[in-house]
Amino acid sequence: TTLYKILVENPKIIVEISSHTDSKGDDEYNMKLSQRRAESVVNYLIKKGIEKERLHAKGYGETKPIAPNVNPDGSDNPEGRAKNRRTEFKIIGILPTKYSDVLYEE
Repeated sequence: TTLYKILVENPKIIVEISSHTDSKGDDEYNMKLSQRRAESVVNYLIKKGIEKERLHAKGYGETKPIAPNVNPDGSDNPEGRAKNRRTEFKIIGILPTKYSDVLYEE
């Protein structure tokens, strides 16, 4: 299942598209790179018809690795770096509906 399909099948969810890098390059470069990658995914989904207000791009650079970028002996870890270069999504909210207020009326 693709993110696009999930968004089409669940038209009220709001997602954060988060992009990550490995530790190659400096911190500032990696933050900008990851932000551009996340924005690229958001722009693609908008072009496919997903509403902009449902999509939030966030670049994390190298701050949230899921694997070591180097081996215990200090040598490069290409497999770990590859795992850290990723884009993820998480549901961060639900769009209000015309019935939202009714649920909380007394």
